[in-house]
Amino acid sequence: MDEAPILIGYDGSENARRGIDSAFVLFGNRRAVVLDVAPVITPAESLATITPGPYAFGELNLSDAETAAEEGARYARAVGLVAEARADVAAPTWQAIVDVADEIDAAVIVMGTRGLNGARELFEGSVSHQVAEHAGRPVLIVPPPADR
Repeated sequence: MDEAPILIGYDGSENARRGIDSAFVLFGNRRAVVLDVAPVITPAESLATITPGPYAFGELNLSDAETAAEEGARYARAVGLVAEARADVAAPTWQAIVDVADEIDAAVIVMGTRGLNGARELFEGSVSHQVAEHAGRPVLIVPPPADR
């Protein structure tokens, strides 16, 4: 088994699970880090900050990311990868993914994608596009099924 791990971006979606499936098919049972990056503050949480009060959104979001990352790592282990979970809270998301890939010296970054294009990609953003643009290492972007 190659020493350099693969980094798998995971957000709990079906597209993220497709990324895990593809990682196993292409790279076999190698070591993987399954990463979920939560936002510092969600859009709903930003509305809550209009009223004064003590907020611990970062801690709550990190807890959610840890739960999602562990779910993804369990799924990855079930398909045959040697996987560990990792979570972070950061903005922008793509930068956190690139930073973790650099930290662990990932052989490749694997990500599912929603398959956005054109105006939707500009409006909603594409984490996978930003990662591919800035990673400086191979990035495997797994598209949604063709029948969508």
